[in-house]
Amino acid sequence: MLVNRFLKEEVIYIKPEKKIVIDDVAKKVGVSKSTVSRYLNGKFEYMSQKTRKNIEKVIDELNYKPNSIARSLKLKKSMLIQVIIADLTNPFSSLLIKGVDDECGKYGYNVIIANTNNDKDKEREYLLSLTSKNIDGLIINGTGYNGKLLKDILDQGIPVVTMDRIIDDNIFDSVTSNNYDMTFKTTNYLIDSGFENVALFTQHVDKISVRIEREKAFLDACNNKLNGSNFNVYTIDRHDTGSVELDLFDFLNNYKGSKAIFAINGVVLLNVLQLINKFNLKIPEDVGICGYDNWGWASLISPGITTISQPSYDIGMTSAKILLDRVKHGKGEQNTCIYLNSKLEIRESTVPK
Repeated sequence: MLVNRFLKEEVIYIKPEKKIVIDDVAKKVGVSKSTVSRYLNGKFEYMSQKTRKNIEKVIDELNYKPNSIARSLKLKKSMLIQVIIADLTNPFSSLLIKGVDDECGKYGYNVIIANTNNDKDKEREYLLSLTSKNIDGLIINGTGYNGKLLKDILDQGIPVVTMDRIIDDNIFDSVTSNNYDMTFKTTNYLIDSGFENVALFTQHVDKISVRIEREKAFLDACNNKLNGSNFNVYTIDRHDTGSVELDLFDFLNNYKGSKAIFAINGVVLLNVLQLINKFNLKIPEDVGICGYDNWGWASLISPGITTISQPSYDIGMTSAKILLDRVKHGKGEQNTCIYLNSKLEIRESTVPK
């Protein structure tokens, strides 16, 4: 006897999650839909600080994502912000981008990221390509070589903010940290701590404002307190470890007395620390060391590395705030140039033994 067997498949219908819309946000906050819409468009003129915070909190809780396509059609904007970054592999850059992206995301803007690897020609190519892109604004962490092209972009009506690295604060809105003041303070701290010889290890300065300011502050502080034979500036190529080794041994062997190295940024600091470890040098007995960028490992490396903690995330966030304000209101009569404060984190690497 032939038996037909039928396998019954059970079909389970999963109800899709309800898409969160602007009405849901308004209802939970207890305000009108138009109030939430004004918040998303950055129109805070008649909105209390409490209401703004409540709307921001509910948007985060509900994970509300504005419909950027609908908004772009309504506002006649692309809702796209271009960010050109000098070195995407640098943790400092990652924090800058996160600050920009978080702030832009609050208002439904999407961020496009381009990495130049500190190459002025590659940067120029990106800038030239912007003429064919429909973007609402540009934030650039630049090489310093393409100021004229940036001015052309600004003159086309595209707002431009220079982030971390100032290009021309008479033309462009800028956000950076207090590089000169903090470097001057830290160099004085090294000398006052008892180090008789200090050296700045830097990458090629070129037209990069941050490096220019830090080198100038270092030299100004040293010239105030030391003889010319007790300090030096070494320009290194981080990709050429051999040249870094030569500079390190020149400083250690040709300067008498206690010594300290000031690394101009986190990348250089890491390079120097790797060589100190390679040659079993003791910190701070053989050489004291400090530098910019308080990355997580600085407090973990024995005996604890003195670093300058920059407000990296805040630099990115503030850059985005200024840019979005320009997108909304256009260029003002005066440029905005903001210097955010860094903090010196003193650890055992700069305490002479």
